[in-house]
Amino acid sequence: VQLQASGGGLVQAGGSLRISCASSRRLSSNNGMGWFRQAAGKEREFVAAIDWRGVNTLYGDSVKGRFTMSRDYAKSLVYLQMNSLKPEDTAVYYCAQARGSSAATSRESYAYWGQGTLVTVSS
Repeated sequence: VQLQASGGGLVQAGGSLRISCASSRRLSSNNGMGWFRQAAGKEREFVAAIDWRGVNTLYGDSVKGRFTMSRDYAKSLVYLQMNSLKPEDTAVYYCAQARGSSAATSRESYAYWGQGTLVTVSS
């Protein structure tokens, strides 16, 4: 499985951006998906996750109420809608496919990772 994240770019603080993740094969309806991010000099942190049905979602504390994760089975895509962006949201964002069907927050729960897309929020 190869995952390709896209849609990153430069946005002003308070703005919005939607990033996408495409799979090289049809997204398994049995796997959860997740987004993580890594800022310069920091460890990779959990951002959002969604279960196999697209019903249950989890969010990191720093993005709750601002970010929304969704998935489109027909297009084999997952999305991360990011609103009210802050400079501290600046990072490389990675999508990942979980080993199981649930939404998961730990990196160890994910088997496949995309190459990342850079999001830069200017103040």
